Amino acid sequence: MEQCGNGERVHREQEKLENWLPITACRKAKWWYSTFHNVTAMVGAGVLGLPFAISQLGWIPGVLAIVLSWVVTFYSLWQLVEMHEMVPGRRFDRYFDLGEHVFGPKLGFWMVMPQQLTVQVASTIVYCVTGGKSLKKFFSMLSSPMSDIRQTYYILFFVVLQLLLSQTPNFNTLKGVSFLAALMSVCYSIVAFCTSIVKGTQHHPHDYGLRSHTLPGKIFDIFNALGTIAFAFAGHSVVLEIQATLPSTPEVPSKKPMWRGVLVAYTIVIVCYLSVAISGFWAFGNIVEDDVLISLEHPYWLIAVANFMVFIHVLGSFQVFAMPVFDTLESNLVQKWNFRPSRTLRIVARSIYVAIVGFVAICIPFFGGLLGFFGGLAFASTSYIIPCILWLGAKRPKKWSFHWTASVVCSIVGIFIATLAPIGGIRTIIISAKTYKMFS
Repeated sequence: MEQCGNGERVHREQEKLENWLPITACRKAKWWYSTFHNVTAMVGAGVLGLPFAISQLGWIPGVLAIVLSWVVTFYSLWQLVEMHEMVPGRRFDRYFDLGEHVFGPKLGFWMVMPQQLTVQVASTIVYCVTGGKSLKKFFSMLSSPMSDIRQTYYILFFVVLQLLLSQTPNFNTLKGVSFLAALMSVCYSIVAFCTSIVKGTQHHPHDYGLRSHTLPGKIFDIFNALGTIAFAFAGHSVVLEIQATLPSTPEVPSKKPMWRGVLVAYTIVIVCYLSVAISGFWAFGNIVEDDVLISLEHPYWLIAVANFMVFIHVLGSFQVFAMPVFDTLESNLVQKWNFRPSRTLRIVARSIYVAIVGFVAICIPFFGGLLGFFGGLAFASTSYIIPCILWLGAKRPKKWSFHWTASVVCSIVGIFIATLAPIGGIRTIIISAKTYKMFS
């Protein structure tokens, strides 16, 4: 009887904790919430680097790499959505929960959690850099006296805003911020596309050869480009957490509204990606910047507005990727360190996290290199490899069947990117650091 009482008490405490944690506190989201959460997670800093990636790969390989990545990640995202409730009566609300179910508490946890955490932390670092860089460009385009302020202080301002936004209680209450961020991402993608087309018609032709002229340079650039493209498909690390906010019944499981939202989101993603990537490279050739909006200058007011849109977007993107980190952080503080769930705990824990990633962003403010390095280091794993491995372990499809073959091929593509991309990213960071030092 005593053991039953203890078990019931533990269950009640766990349920109370789940109702407090940001991922599972509210399950009242609508299907379109998943659309703009996924668009916010996908169409972010990565889309602005795609013309740069094509300049490193060349026209045909670059476009094919983007399309192939879209197909592979579309399939692997479908796998995650399907596995969210593959056990009747249970929901895998977090990526590592699914890993633990398929491969056990230890192997499953360490297979997923470090990779997922790296993606989410890396994304918040890159968004700090992107936010600061875009805001500085905004004031520079307006010839404001504030344009003389160093980029470091703009990043610091972005971090201060995140300290305030990070107190949003849970994922579901973030919907307004996420919707605005998704809208901004589509708007600045349209601006980048239209202004690139105008630029290309006015100043043509450009050199469309590879960016580097030496064999080692070309090889390293290819590695970095693969990581940049992988970074652009980073939303998988928060897919299960987004689905956790949707209601679910036996008649209408969460995968139905989630999949409806994903279809709309992925349609928006491929339209934005191809339009920006192709028009940006067509307009500037191999001299395009690692952020295509930095290359664009006319009309001044429109490019200034687009950069401000990027700033608003990454404010929301930061939160979408940070929310699962907050969930993990607060869960561990309560369960392992015996802190009581409270607003004070939330304020302190989240503020410390935001301050740390902001400090790293200030120390390594190199957009292009960060995309390639982090894109290969962890993003390829969470978007290309891990979903397929989990599918093979959970569903055990027949050898040489469609799902078996597709999962194996997608995993191989992911392993290829994960192995090579960080090397190119490190080289780009080093080159960017030298340039940054030269002109600072």
